[in-house]
Amino acid sequence: MSFSFITLILLTIWINMAQLQQGGPDEKEKTTALKDLLSRIDLDELMKKDEPPLEFPDTLEGFEYAFNEKGQLRHIKTGEPFVFNYREDLHRWNQKRYEALGEIITKYVYELLEKECHLKKVTLPVDATESEPKSFIFMSEDALTNPDKLMVLIHGSGVVRAGQWARRLIINEDLDSGTQIPYIKRAIEEGYGVIVLNPNENYIEVEKTKAQVQLSSDSSDEPAEKRERKDKIQKETKKRRDFYEKYRNPQKEKETVQLYIRMIQREADVKNKVTAVALTDSVHNVWHQEAGKTIREWMRENCCNWVSSSEPLDTSVESMLPDCPRVSAGTERHELTSWKSFPSIFKFFSEASEAKNSSVKLAPTRRSNRIKYEEL
Repeated sequence: MSFSFITLILLTIWINMAQLQQGGPDEKEKTTALKDLLSRIDLDELMKKDEPPLEFPDTLEGFEYAFNEKGQLRHIKTGEPFVFNYREDLHRWNQKRYEALGEIITKYVYELLEKECHLKKVTLPVDATESEPKSFIFMSEDALTNPDKLMVLIHGSGVVRAGQWARRLIINEDLDSGTQIPYIKRAIEEGYGVIVLNPNENYIEVEKTKAQVQLSSDSSDEPAEKRERKDKIQKETKKRRDFYEKYRNPQKEKETVQLYIRMIQREADVKNKVTAVALTDSVHNVWHQEAGKTIREWMRENCCNWVSSSEPLDTSVESMLPDCPRVSAGTERHELTSWKSFPSIFKFFSEASEAKNSSVKLAPTRRSNRIKYEEL
């Protein structure tokens, strides 16, 4: 039974109900019976029966794909690019297949960071206990000893992990545009130490124990009115989240809990040691993140954001936010901003480094048209 056929059945029932509600007592009884029938239909179970098992290969070879000499993902037999709609009318299954391939791509990029870029994998926290949740980053051999300069690469939010800019670009375009590898190689050539951070890998997800499930449903010592109001909000939020998750993955049965990895903040160290920060179409917000005046001033002097825009590369782009100058990345596609602004970012770093070494506070040319935020 296909999902579209299920939808047709439900639509027919709703139409019949609407027609019966306009009639007399007999029709109302039939309406009640139809409502009872509808309440007994478990859409989740129907979707599960209709959807093939979410079992996918765990290697690129299993998917019958490989990266060619240009870093493009191609089918081994046909030479064609990746096809998302592998199974017609099964969007959820296709999406899970895409995500399974994405997990393989993540591991593949990790391997490239170690083998091709010669970075080493370092576990965090460095003093983690045996049972503590852990993450990892990648570092060049001289990352902590380079006396001149260090480049720290941080990807954006979402499913991407260390070494990636955009999974979509890796799969549909190539490794150069979708990964941080070109940045890493050029940085090493120019004498930088390199650290590749992994901020989306900041928790692990484990299955809830029966005790945790029970605890989450137990009442607390809060006043009844406050607890009821909070429970109502939590239930509504959980209902929306569960509905979305069941749509994406109706076969999922387990309840999970996120165990967060230890994090620290070192604002003073960052401001004292960081010479320049290049952002690419960043969606940060200084108000939501409660950045103080000193942080905003530091960002205006030391940061630049290459944003998606139809303007030529490095053209000044106005902003009402009092954070840092914004310039065009030379593309309107968000996921391409890191790749398109690649040469300008290295020029920006070079200028900032020269200014620091000469002890002269020089502002790059692209900052000359900066909005005077203090006057807003």
